[in-house]
Amino acid sequence: MADITDPTDPTGAARPGAPRPAAPEDARVPTVIADGLHIVYRVYGTGAGKGSATAALNRILRRGPATGVREVHAVKGVSFTAYRGESIGLIGSNGSGKSTLLQAIAGLLPAERGTVHTHGQPSLLGVNAALMNDLTGEKNVLLGGLAMGMSREQVRSRYDEIVDFSGINEKGDFISLPMRTYSSGMAARLRFSIAAAKDHDVLLIDEALATGDRAFQKRSEARIRELREEAGTVFLVSHNNNSIRDTCDRVLWLERGTLRMDGPTDQVLQAYEDFTRT
Repeated sequence: MADITDPTDPTGAARPGAPRPAAPEDARVPTVIADGLHIVYRVYGTGAGKGSATAALNRILRRGPATGVREVHAVKGVSFTAYRGESIGLIGSNGSGKSTLLQAIAGLLPAERGTVHTHGQPSLLGVNAALMNDLTGEKNVLLGGLAMGMSREQVRSRYDEIVDFSGINEKGDFISLPMRTYSSGMAARLRFSIAAAKDHDVLLIDEALATGDRAFQKRSEARIRELREEAGTVFLVSHNNNSIRDTCDRVLWLERGTLRMDGPTDQVLQAYEDFTRT
């Protein structure tokens, strides 16, 4: 008979109520789990005028079944587990479902089937995210920081760092001007700088590194590596394979909504580049 202080029975199974052995310190912590995830868009109206707001209101008032509905199956049965400390690239042709997958992880799109679970709060950074054009860059820094959960004191303490990182003041005092006076590249750089000022549980970046010159891209890549080392998880969608190589240690390759390959960066990128050449 095993000693009463031994938490296992002679077969090695844990005895009910016995304390569990401590997990090893280097155990990987899951941050995102996608299990058979399907995302379907429904586009209403295929003819002229059928997709208008008036047509949508008429369908509601009639309470009848919608006609001319087209379904777009954007993500098809995708499964993977992401871990704390990983930087994961998402690659694939246009329309392969990369941005849709990011939005689903962020909780912005419902699953048609399957599930996606996240540990902590995911933050989606996309170059098309709306900014308040009538406010100055300075006020947008404050609002953006508050929206991410930072306190006013935290935003103020990191304000100079955010502006310097974005580089928008290198050719003038643009931070004090309304956002409508910014170029699309300046706005995207400032948006990335605001998001990168906070430590994230899960940071989702959609083509953000495609903006700015090579110097800014290098700064962005370095910051992503810092975020990863600070125990966060980073997802990066990019058509620039060099950015993926420099930033990510793992890659998910999506093609026509399906997960074609998941593995180390060099292996997946080599397979993808061979595929695109044929």
